[in-house]
Amino acid sequence: MNAPTCSSSSWTRRLLSVLQGVAISLCACGALAPPVHADKIRDLAQVAGVRSNQLIGYGLVVGLDGSGDQTTQTPFTTQSLENMLVQFGITVPATARPQLKNAAAVTVTAELPPFAKPGQPIDITVSSIGNARSIRGGELLMTPLRGADGNVYAMAQGSVVVGGVSAQGKSGSSVQVNISASGRIPNGATVERSVASSFANSGGDLVLNLNTPDFTTAAHIAEAVNRTYGVGTASAIDGGSVSVRGPVDASQRVAWLGAIQGIEVTPGDAPARVVVNSRTGTVVIGSEVRVTPAAVAHGSIQVTISEQPLVSQPEPFSKGQTAVVPSSNVQVSEDGGHMFKFGPGANLDTIVRAVNQVGASPSDLISILQALKQAGALHAELVVI
Repeated sequence: MNAPTCSSSSWTRRLLSVLQGVAISLCACGALAPPVHADKIRDLAQVAGVRSNQLIGYGLVVGLDGSGDQTTQTPFTTQSLENMLVQFGITVPATARPQLKNAAAVTVTAELPPFAKPGQPIDITVSSIGNARSIRGGELLMTPLRGADGNVYAMAQGSVVVGGVSAQGKSGSSVQVNISASGRIPNGATVERSVASSFANSGGDLVLNLNTPDFTTAAHIAEAVNRTYGVGTASAIDGGSVSVRGPVDASQRVAWLGAIQGIEVTPGDAPARVVVNSRTGTVVIGSEVRVTPAAVAHGSIQVTISEQPLVSQPEPFSKGQTAVVPSSNVQVSEDGGHMFKFGPGANLDTIVRAVNQVGASPSDLISILQALKQAGALHAELVVI
């Protein structure tokens, strides 16, 4: 019996159908695969030379409802007001000691953004430097804001917006919510002088400074730019900077840099780090933190002291005096003492679950992490702030 034969064209059609099915399967698998995390370059790095500048000034807030500085303790408030009145042709006698309750001396701070031009408004923060109880409802008088070089870059003036409130009674009782001695003035200052930027005058390469230095991220940024604009366009200088070759014309450089900032890059893995705030008890554990096999036992000792004074009453006609005899009760108890074990390569989820099971407080967790670090079982950088 002869074997069935098949023409070459049928085999070709069958092979194409099989390859097509495989391609569809691969596409379906790719659609189900988790997407790779990627960030835009603008979120990972900043252009060197494009930065903000801090401004500071000294001024007066007036119009307060009796909550201003006590001039007997803050004489500079009175002196500032007298100097201002002299500029308006009003001379205060030397023997006069004005008691100002509706004025407060303040510092005014602001951040001058890059490329800010004269006439643009910026937000300012007003903070009392005297003993004023509140600057709510006050008006900031015209205040020059100076930079680190001593030049005036903005002028501030306006009504202060305070988010806190405070009240005090005649008996001395007081209630305070948030802080009422500082506030903000949205668009409270006007830029008077712009800061020269090196971006417009730089005809050479531009440097991108990473927000978080990382060699892998710097290499990925250089690779992404070279893949888009050609080999040699970008090169990683070190783990925190990437040099990019750009056009000489400033107008072309702006559009070209905007396109580069929109390129998506896969950043490097975050370092294994544990950040501990000993003041607030906050503990932040990174996802890359690992713990080698270790057994931990942690307990807390509680000391309770209670005072129960006793009255000693003398017998009748004994001519004795009634006296109070102190009686102290001291108790020492040790709670906790639970022991838990970390397996090899324990991750963040395992650490949190084990600590929650024993009911450890943030302070206990800080002690446990420090002990694990000293024992060499915690494979992470322990940062205490």
